[in-house]
Amino acid sequence: MKSQLRSVVLMLIATAACAALAQTSALPLGTPGPATSAPATGAPAVIGAEVNGKVTLVRADSGAIGKDASQVVVWLVPIGGTRLVLPGHPGVYRMVQHNKKFEPNLLVVPLDSVVDFPNFDPWFHNVFSLYRGKRFDLGLYEAGKAKQVRFDHLGASYIFCNIHPEMTAVVLTVDSDFTAISAKNGDYTIPNVPPGGYRLHVWYENANSRDLIVLERSVVIDDGVNHVPPTVIPVIVASTGHKNKYGKDYDPQVAQPDY
Repeated sequence: MKSQLRSVVLMLIATAACAALAQTSALPLGTPGPATSAPATGAPAVIGAEVNGKVTLVRADSGAIGKDASQVVVWLVPIGGTRLVLPGHPGVYRMVQHNKKFEPNLLVVPLDSVVDFPNFDPWFHNVFSLYRGKRFDLGLYEAGKAKQVRFDHLGASYIFCNIHPEMTAVVLTVDSDFTAISAKNGDYTIPNVPPGGYRLHVWYENANSRDLIVLERSVVIDDGVNHVPPTVIPVIVASTGHKNKYGKDYDPQVAQPDY
């Protein structure tokens, strides 16, 4: 009797396993499988909600609407002070020096992330940031070399090269793993957001920090696709000049090297 009962139980388990396997195999390529438990690291499982929104840039002095609304950073911070961390964080990010440019010229990283600064040019560079955010000076280093910086200070770090004044970039450090950068039409998407209450933040290089604080808002994210109200950002005309790492103007002779 016991052996018959055991055989029935094993048959039921095998049938259920085959059904689950068939269901997973029938999914289209790229479709996530059944939900699993949180990783062993303690990071919460990613539910997969999607947050869509739109930003518009408006000149503060004239009210004219900008034709290019790209490079606006949007991020979500869980309400209540609990930071949700995606599996694999903190990770290593990269800002490449190539053709006398930083690529990308805008990089968004979670707090305590490490950023690589490899030199892919055939000449020396001297990456530094001394004005706001994370302060550092990597010194001169040659082609093929790379140096790292841990960004443990929230906010925008303005990145320059002490040899080539045309090289400028921003590393924005935020207290979130749920971020997006807007496209030219102002659209953005933040994927894999666990449902719950969040504070939505925005940042744009040519916007007043006080205006950006006013634009913060609370949002509730549900399962599936979420659409948040549009955000209109007043834009100011900012100076594009900057000093070298010694706080002085770039020497015109040195600022136009043959390398």
